[in-house]
Amino acid sequence: MLWPVPTRWADNDHYGHVNNVTYYSYFDTAVNAWLMHATGTDTRDLPAIGIVAQTSCKFLGSLSFPDQLQVGIRIARLGNSSISYELAIFREAGDTLKLAATGTFVHVYVDEVTRQPIEIPAIIRAAAEPLVVTEILESEAADA
Repeated sequence: MLWPVPTRWADNDHYGHVNNVTYYSYFDTAVNAWLMHATGTDTRDLPAIGIVAQTSCKFLGSLSFPDQLQVGIRIARLGNSSISYELAIFREAGDTLKLAATGTFVHVYVDEVTRQPIEIPAIIRAAAEPLVVTEILESEAADA
């Protein structure tokens, strides 16, 4: 599934490209915007909130404002209280997409008040299930 995320003027650093920490912002924006869209609710209003417990990013290409981006989202693991996302940032280049980065993003759902891990809300689980990857693609197996 692809989610659009535009670059912003402020994303560029002194060297004229998107600063590496901003890629994490793109991951966060895409996952949370998609969750709100897929559930039809503002996820901040749920009694369980998704806390980012882990992220990673492998940089593969440069981005710069005003690039238009698509963030690929899929789910590697749907646990009892956590969701492990696999993400890819693509730069739109005419009719094609150029891969700029890949990464991971783990949400752990916690009670809004106690911050203790709890079960993923049913509305989140229902939205996430269709994005769960059940098999490894041949090209990914070759990279492993």
